[in-house]
Amino acid sequence: MRRPQRTDVLTPAETPAETRAGMRGRTRAGLSRIARAAREARRPRLRPDYPRSAHAGFRRWLPSWRQILAVLIWGVAGVSALSMYAYAKTDIPEHLNAFATQQDNVYYWSDGSELARSGWVNRQEVPLAKVPAHVRSAVLAAENANFYSDHGISASGMARAVLRMASGGDTQGGSTITQQYVKNAYLSQDQTTRRKFEELLLAVKIDNRLDKDRILEGYLNTSWFGRGTYGIQRAAQAYYGKEVGELDVSEAAFLASLLKGASLYDPAISAKTHERAVERWSWILDRMVTTGTLTPSKRAALTVFPEPKSPPRPATASGQPGYLASLAKTYLQKAGHISDAEFDLGGYGIHTTFDKARTTALAKSVRAVHDGFDPDGRKSDRHARTGAASVAPGGAILALYGGPDFLTQGFNESNAVTVPAGSAFTPFVYAAALRDGVQHERGAPRVPVSPATVYDGDDDLAVLTPEGPYWDRNGKVVKGRNDGGRSWGSLSLRDAMVHSVNTPLTQLGMDTGLERVSRAAQDAGFLASSLGPRVPALSLGNSTPSAIRMADAYGTFAAGGVHTEPYSVARVSRGGDPVRLEAPRRNRAFSARVGAQVTDALAGALREEGPAAAKGLEPGTAGKIGTTQDHTAGWFAGYTEREATAVVVYRMDLKDLKPLPLTGLGGDPDADVTYPARIWSDYLTSVASLRR
Repeated sequence: MRRPQRTDVLTPAETPAETRAGMRGRTRAGLSRIARAAREARRPRLRPDYPRSAHAGFRRWLPSWRQILAVLIWGVAGVSALSMYAYAKTDIPEHLNAFATQQDNVYYWSDGSELARSGWVNRQEVPLAKVPAHVRSAVLAAENANFYSDHGISASGMARAVLRMASGGDTQGGSTITQQYVKNAYLSQDQTTRRKFEELLLAVKIDNRLDKDRILEGYLNTSWFGRGTYGIQRAAQAYYGKEVGELDVSEAAFLASLLKGASLYDPAISAKTHERAVERWSWILDRMVTTGTLTPSKRAALTVFPEPKSPPRPATASGQPGYLASLAKTYLQKAGHISDAEFDLGGYGIHTTFDKARTTALAKSVRAVHDGFDPDGRKSDRHARTGAASVAPGGAILALYGGPDFLTQGFNESNAVTVPAGSAFTPFVYAAALRDGVQHERGAPRVPVSPATVYDGDDDLAVLTPEGPYWDRNGKVVKGRNDGGRSWGSLSLRDAMVHSVNTPLTQLGMDTGLERVSRAAQDAGFLASSLGPRVPALSLGNSTPSAIRMADAYGTFAAGGVHTEPYSVARVSRGGDPVRLEAPRRNRAFSARVGAQVTDALAGALREEGPAAAKGLEPGTAGKIGTTQDHTAGWFAGYTEREATAVVVYRMDLKDLKPLPLTGLGGDPDADVTYPARIWSDYLTSVASLRR
């Protein structure tokens, strides 16, 4: 028989003992692993299997495709949830920001015509209905052709913005018109990721809530166009001197180019910006053809670049309007309790009291005198200055001369308080005595005086107090001096006023009381801060009123003794609503009788001492020359029943405010008398001709 063939399988009897033990161990280990796997399967997993336990080495740190997909899904879900939450929590602000509502301030002459504009922003809002279709089309072609079909944001634009942010660039680029309007009207101009995200959310929300036309209107009224202008209306005026409704297609295309960056495309800046502007203008016209808002034939006819006019100079930065507007602003802020911040928001329509014809006439009269000065040829003509003002008896400032040009000299010479009044102050000494009487002895009753009261008019008289002579700090008796050393003998107070005799008027001030003289001057309109020390020189004009205050104080006599604080703004509005102003303070300074007595004396002074100035003027005109003892200033102040006018001519270097003598100015040894009287007379003659 054949023997059975042997196999490789060992029978239990043939299996070695150690091999059987290993098999039992392996069996137990396998069962243990199965049990652990079963327990793990039943136990909830608290974290993903990462690093992956089934792999060793660097493969443990490589996520599986399932893990990658899960992260993407959860990421998208998280961002979506966060965006939805942020969108829900984002509210459209109830009010536009201050920047979006800021406008310029407009000043008007008393006749309602425009005087000047000022402010940080040159804006004038215009309804969309007044913006021609071709202007809107040019803007849309340049900035956002899909404006009427998008949802406030652009996916491609967002992608570009994200790439720019990721690469470290700014967040501009890719913004729709809605986004730009949101930035202009509600947000800051900061270029940050947070601001961009807020812009996107608001753009979507506003697009859902507002009509597209309203958004476009707001955008056109808040966008920057350069040359100090915001809004399409002011841009049309700044670049072409037109209303927006008068723009043609070519001009509209150029203005639309400015939205990309006004400083980059204003052709007046440089040759480079001019070249860039022409390229952008041409591209926008081509885009209008592409968008179907301009026919190819009409486009082909537009080959000449519409050159804008030269940049306008701000109206308040040149000539007299600058001085007028500056003075009106100061008055408005005080009388209307308007802060600088409120005023800078703009939108105020300021109707001033300034008369255009009078202002022109006053400036012409001053220039006629200054044209005769030769600062290069005569040292005595250097630093010659003139301040002048005309004020109605009721306080309204009708005209002023502030200086040669506000653009080159902001210092307003009509409002300067650096020049002594000189003998132009004596009418207030006279008025104080007529009102309050005099006192010759301490404790004695006050004695009334009249224009006929007689005083000593001799030269070199000791100035007396109720206790005796007045001594100065050097221990010397103060004495009065008349011009030219002339002694007049005994004369009435009226005659002392007519002939401007110093010694009786100096003594009259002492007898009345220097405090009472100061009070009378303040009642008439002088500022307390401008009044000089209470010494005998007070009566001869050591005070330093401005030309405005001098004219206003003389106007108190023209008004029969009633003083009204000078004011330069008659009324003001903002957004069509009136702004409340405090009424100018009024007070009775003197009785009508005292006012008439002063007027009578000053009318005599004009006839006797200033016949050249009085020539051709209406009857009843009153006025007086004012000189200082050191001849550093010359005044002429006077009035009619309609207005009071004061003119001061002086020499002063504004670097050190040191007064210089007027003697020899214009080659005239009596310049302090001649020139103020000439300006005053020429001006009043011009005003009289305006009424004919």
